[in-house]
Amino acid sequence: MAHDETPGGAAFLLEAAASRSIFTPEAFSEEQQMFFETTQEFMAREVMPVNERIEHMEEGLLPKLIGKAGQMGLLGIDIPEEYGGLGLDKTTSALVGEAMVIQASFAVATGVQTGIGTLPILIFGSDEQKQRYLPDLVTGKRISAYCLSEPGSGSDALGAKTTAVRDGDDWILNGVKQWISNAGFADIFIVFAQVDGDKFTCFVVENGFEGVSTGAEEKKMGLKGSSTRQVILEDVRVPGANLLGEIGRGHVIAFNILNIGRYKLGISAVGAGKYALKHALDYATDRKQFDTRLVDFPAIREKLARMASIIYATESMGYRLTGLLDERIERLDKRDPAHWKHAVDVIKDYAIEASILKVQGSEGVSVVLDEALQTFGGYGFTSDYPIEQMVRDSRVNRIFEGTNEINRMLIPGTLLKRVMKGQLNLMPRVQAVGAEVKSGDAATPPLESDDPLALARFMTEQAKKVCLYIAGAAVQKYMADLDRQQELLMVMADMIIDVFAADSVVARVTQRVASIGAEKGAPQLALARIVSSEAYRRNAERARELAGHLAHKPMRMVGGIDLLAPYVPLDLIADRRLVADHLVNAGRYRF
Repeated sequence: MAHDETPGGAAFLLEAAASRSIFTPEAFSEEQQMFFETTQEFMAREVMPVNERIEHMEEGLLPKLIGKAGQMGLLGIDIPEEYGGLGLDKTTSALVGEAMVIQASFAVATGVQTGIGTLPILIFGSDEQKQRYLPDLVTGKRISAYCLSEPGSGSDALGAKTTAVRDGDDWILNGVKQWISNAGFADIFIVFAQVDGDKFTCFVVENGFEGVSTGAEEKKMGLKGSSTRQVILEDVRVPGANLLGEIGRGHVIAFNILNIGRYKLGISAVGAGKYALKHALDYATDRKQFDTRLVDFPAIREKLARMASIIYATESMGYRLTGLLDERIERLDKRDPAHWKHAVDVIKDYAIEASILKVQGSEGVSVVLDEALQTFGGYGFTSDYPIEQMVRDSRVNRIFEGTNEINRMLIPGTLLKRVMKGQLNLMPRVQAVGAEVKSGDAATPPLESDDPLALARFMTEQAKKVCLYIAGAAVQKYMADLDRQQELLMVMADMIIDVFAADSVVARVTQRVASIGAEKGAPQLALARIVSSEAYRRNAERARELAGHLAHKPMRMVGGIDLLAPYVPLDLIADRRLVADHLVNAGRYRF
């Protein structure tokens, strides 16, 4: 596998399947593991015992817990030491988030505190602003909130109606912000407003400023312990020194911060999935029906295996991404005053992967939680067991950080923009796939190979080619108008997501098997076949469905798809049984 310079975003579409070594959970350092375990212990000792009190919004409890997390150093992972933080890598930060997610209301509160409520100041603030706010945010002495959404704007963030009018050296802000997490106890608000009607701009607003108030707590389906309110700004005088960044550049802050939130949300979903799988596995092991343990029924084992394969894929994708970010950011000059802005440029380069993680994590964990609840049967529907709360809490993940529909359109949309700007040399790859189809030669699955990953690698590569084949047809038909074809873009996004999942899993398993051998790595090899075959099959099915829309002669296009994706005989029942056996024997998710 290649070990050359770190590739840029979406490089997985340019390269042969699983041809590059990637960062994986097997490579976590001792320090990274320590922070993960410390956070797990904190959650077990301080947070989960008061779950019911959190859910009933006991006054002052969540801010107190945030303060305790700050004392443990868990709020300062991303913040440099000069501002009271630890200045650690993105992988460690993601691991802390993964461990915290088991109590979702607390995880949302700390996620806002460490992410969208703090990083705008770190990355775009002046040194005076950083010195004034960051040390208190790192310790939890002050709590932050992020005010972007409005009652009438929803996903159209730049359509905000909140106004900022200059008055001498100050600004006067008026407007209403909606769905603001931490609003009930926040001390600092990151607020976006329009200057002169069309200059989207960011400000740091303190709760003590006259004219700042909040609405009543929203009555929500889930996250009942988190504070979610309107933030109301009535003639709020904000000092000129609290302007964050530049006038008219608020969109740069908003969208770059959302990229960070997206991949962190996707990785956090891994923690929720593992927690739910552990509960389902324990219950299925203890519970008997018809004098047989639930875990001994093949139908239940299949559920457990499906849950594990989703978690494994998301985990592989997520830490592959943080590894890429860490490697690129580590090469930056930390003494450069613009270091963090350069780091944001690195993260922006992986905006496609961030959106992929957001969709994969939020939808994957929904499937995992649903299967976990089903394993519990009627008990899963009651609040006596933890799955009911987790199902309710997880639903909002598909709305947070930009809806999944928005993110699905961003994935191919951003990809095509980069191709048009010459930032991603994808067209030769698309043309090569087109030429392969025109040759009329069908791809041949390596059914007799001695390489245990040959078939998984083949299916991943062909799933990628099918995706590129459709992309070429879509560009050819719609050209500059492609960005308006939302239904088509969303299907293309799903194809790209599956390719990234399969490529990440097969690369990870290739490395793992090279380390421990094929015999010990049998469960991982089974996972590679499961994930790659699902990507292969789904992409072929999607392509065939799109042929009727994209092609003048659909059957000719279907013939091309059949050449790229011939039938591959697999025994996925045996593979899922192998994964389930490994789960049951280990008593937990352990791959």
